[in-house]
Amino acid sequence: MKGFFTILITKIVTIILKISGKNGGNLPGKIAYKLNKNMLKYFKIKCPVIAVVGTNGKTTTNNSINSILKKANYNVISNLQGNNMETGILSILTKESTLTGKIKADFITLEVDESYLPVVFKKLKLDTLVILDFFRDQLDRVGEIETLILKINEFLKTYNGNLVLNSDDPNVARLGQANPDNSNVYYFSVDKYKYATDKMKEAGEGKFCPFCSTRLEYEYYQYAHIGKFKCPNCNYGDNEIYKLITDVDLENKTFKIKNDTFKINYNSIYSIYNFAAAITVASLYNIDIEYIKQTLEEFELNNGRQEKLVINGSETTINLAKNPTGANVSLRLVNEDNDPKDVLFVLNDKSADGTDVSWIYDIDFSNLNNVNRIITSGTRAYDMAICIKNNGVSPDKIEAYLNLDDAVKSLYKTNCKKYAISNYTAVQDTRHAIINYK
Repeated sequence: MKGFFTILITKIVTIILKISGKNGGNLPGKIAYKLNKNMLKYFKIKCPVIAVVGTNGKTTTNNSINSILKKANYNVISNLQGNNMETGILSILTKESTLTGKIKADFITLEVDESYLPVVFKKLKLDTLVILDFFRDQLDRVGEIETLILKINEFLKTYNGNLVLNSDDPNVARLGQANPDNSNVYYFSVDKYKYATDKMKEAGEGKFCPFCSTRLEYEYYQYAHIGKFKCPNCNYGDNEIYKLITDVDLENKTFKIKNDTFKINYNSIYSIYNFAAAITVASLYNIDIEYIKQTLEEFELNNGRQEKLVINGSETTINLAKNPTGANVSLRLVNEDNDPKDVLFVLNDKSADGTDVSWIYDIDFSNLNNVNRIITSGTRAYDMAICIKNNGVSPDKIEAYLNLDDAVKSLYKTNCKKYAISNYTAVQDTRHAIINYK
């Protein structure tokens, strides 16, 4: 009866929020958790549950998996808005379940905060787990990468479901050996693309073999520590690849898997890896290749993840960057565009962002390509401005505004391309300020 009344109360809360015109986010889940800390055990789920974890790319990957499955005419439940901690997952499940805890769906796909993976799936059955990447992120909340990897490795020791891993991230690929008895490990990889480098260009992790401590050798780096690597001593990194993406053409936004060409709406190598993961999952469930192609050609998040708009006559790209790797990849997009442009960088230090913003000093603002001005805003606008100046950018090109509307007004006082980069709590405020600019 406790589970029954918990769901009843959260459904009432959800209805009230909807009538009030509010989304509610993870509020219903917070209420459910307060009423019943073992609520996840109450749900009766018979369909496959797919989870996506990783530092960057969870939302894009999870939402594209959802879209592919829906295109194939399946009934799919997903936390498409993020809300990826235990309370957020409780929110979506209580909303979609009957009062007796039954959930009627063909698939459930969830993006899950990587630190909450063992917590959530100690209580829920997991059929397929996707692990995208690991980078330094919110050290004051998550801790060092190695601590997080070891926690997930411990969870995987008894996990026998499908495990989809990024073979090009040494921090991820190592997890394929967590459970030697699991024969359901599938690696995806992306072949060298035009802007790959011989040396690590951005801050990266995982430079040494996790099994014999020998320094890893790279054939090339795609970005940060993602690339083609191998341990010269024990051969770690030589994985059997289940899905290999080749012929990446960011200018024409296409890539290939064997003889199949895929058209997408994104021009970032970062996104290619997310779609490689989504395609791998779809293949495991025998989704027709045509459904996958059609979905990816149409797929756009439009929530501040590489979102493209035209504002006041200026082409504008909005992107989320919540850690050094995300910011550096966003700046790659800026630098791969040869047209004149202005950049807005919005940095907050709220609890959901991590209050320690020292990570900004691992962002590379040197050698910017045809950038006229960099405008900073957010609660740490001046920290961001100082960081950019310390990177060698002339102070004459830097403007700082604590008020976001003032920053956006300044952004559009010139006619050229605009790039807006924001961290986690800032991205929606930035998006709304830009969309509402007049």
